[in-house]
This record gives sequence, structure tokens and C-alpha cells, in this order.
Amino acid sequence: MTRRHLVFPSGWARLVGTIDEAPGATGLLMVSGGNEVRAGAWNGQSLFAAQVAAAGFPVFRFDRAGIGDSSGDNRGFRESGADIAAALARFRREAPQLEKIAMFGNCDAASALMLAGGAGADALLLANPWTIENDTAEAPPAVLRAHYLKRLTDLGALQRLLTGRIAVHGLVRSLHALVRPAPPPSTLAQEMAQGLAQYRWPVTFLLAGRDRTAQAFAAQWPRGDPRLRHCPEASHSFVEPAAKTWLLAQTLAVLRG
Repeated sequence: MTRRHLVFPSGWARLVGTIDEAPGATGLLMVSGGNEVRAGAWNGQSLFAAQVAAAGFPVFRFDRAGIGDSSGDNRGFRESGADIAAALARFRREAPQLEKIAMFGNCDAASALMLAGGAGADALLLANPWTIENDTAEAPPAVLRAHYLKRLTDLGALQRLLTGRIAVHGLVRSLHALVRPAPPPSTLAQEMAQGLAQYRWPVTFLLAGRDRTAQAFAAQWPRGDPRLRHCPEASHSFVEPAAKTWLLAQTLAVLRG
């Protein structure tokens, strides 16, 4: 496997990308979420890219404008469409054998791909899409239920409650929130659904069972959607050994599809 770093334009910005070369006619374009650099948390995306390339599929990662090694202004995930399009074009140039390109995004990168109507991908892998409007938004009842179910099985948490080390008034407020009706989908979630509505190629939602972002998304998305895949013990970045194996298997299944 050969790994190369390169620079390419997106408007006035100069973006830095990395390609893991492989002979396959299907490739994977990875879009980083939040302010995460293309290597990912604890180098996770870099290691993941190497595994996918070793299976025969080229992988392209990049820092969007204002993040990591890339110049320009960081304008957030809602304004990342031009950077994704520039990365897609450069990936095709660097790997001319490609007939199909799947795109992977975690957190608000998944949201960006949905808002962009798939951003020109031939398949989408959408992990833990971000649907929370702002930092002050309350967690949906489904997220609170998952949180307290876990706490009720935690002997340490129960001991802290019984010994007064957990504020009872805060607990009562939270328990009251559990029984309130589920709120309607956020405006962001509605926009994401609309963006994806006209997309006619394969979509796979990858949801980490221990992640509040995934729980918030699931609370606002149709439960019967056959495209949903769940990894119950995974956290947000799928760092657990079993979660890493699961994520790779799901990704390779789409690429081989």
C-alpha cells in the first residue's frame, strides 16, 4: 500500500489531503466531522483508511478549510459542500480507475453529506448524524432514558445517589423530562431528511449505541428505516475493538456491494 499527501484548491483555500492507494474500482472518500483533522481521533481514521486500502479499495481523506493543515476559514459543516466537491474531484483525478465512490462521514460530516443531497457519492455511510440545533438544546427523552437505564445498572452511581453525592433536585428535573412527549424533529433534522429524500443510491446509517449524538438522531428518525445499523457497545468514534471490527465490516460490505 502507498500513502501520499497532496494539496488541492477549494475556492481561495488550499486543502491538504491524503490518499491510500489501492487498485479497486470503488473508492472511499472520508469526510471529517466537527473540527477533527483527517487523521481522526487518536489517529483512528488514518488506521481505518489503511485497513480499507489493504482490502483493495483506495481511500481519500482531507482537512476541510480552516482545519488541520488546510488554509482558509473554518465555516462549519453547513458550508463544507464546496470542500467536499473539491476533494471528490481530486480523488477521481488521483485514482482514474474509479467507477464508484462511497462517502463516509461521522457526526456533522454525516449531516453535511445529507444536507448536500449525497454530494455526488455513489453510496453513503452516515455515522451518528448530528441533529442538535445548538449547545443549549435539551436532550430528547430517548437520550435521557438511555442515560438513566445505564445509570440504574451502575452500582457506583446508585451508591452516590444513596449517600447524597448526586443532587436530588437535578435528578427529579431529569426524571420529569423522561415522561414529556417526544419533541418534533429539529429544523436541522428536517433539512437533512429533505436533502436525502431525492438521493437514489445506497445509504447506510451506522449508529453507536453508547453515543448521545446517535441516540438523538434515532429519536428523530423513522425507527423502521431498513438502512439503520446499530452497534450497541460502540462509542461515538467506534474506538472499542469490537466496534472497530464492526465498522470495517459494514464499510467493506458497502464497497463490495
